[in-house]
Amino acid sequence: MTAPRRLLHALPEDGRDRLLGLAREVSFAQGERVFEERGLADRFWVIRSGTVTLDLWLSGPRPTAVASLDTGALLGWSWLFPPFEWDFGAEALSPVRAYEFDGAQVQALCDEDPAFGYALLRAISEVLAHRVREARTRLLDLYAPHAGGR
Repeated sequence: MTAPRRLLHALPEDGRDRLLGLAREVSFAQGERVFEERGLADRFWVIRSGTVTLDLWLSGPRPTAVASLDTGALLGWSWLFPPFEWDFGAEALSPVRAYEFDGAQVQALCDEDPAFGYALLRAISEVLAHRVREARTRLLDLYAPHAGGR
């Protein structure tokens, strides 16, 4: 399975420059919560350095880690779709530096420039499709019978 291109590299240079023009540099300390499951999703990040763990409350005193994202990865897509709530939580596994983007500003840019909007949504879709494939593989490894077959 091949990895998707990183979001900023998937955009044409002029689109990348326009998007980065909206960026704000932020950092998160190790162990800091970036966002909480079911919280308001109004922004997203591109990780510049460090690792963020996505997690989900299943049972127990802490959420269960379901994925890790590292340098170059897109963090957050729930800002795109109603009800604009995070499907997961996120925590900095190590010190993290990231570009932060306001979802409303990026959506306005997409509306103003449909070609940019298409390129951005296509790049985000590629990332999401890859993550769904990864999750499917993990679930099959955990729960599928290990007898021959497919």
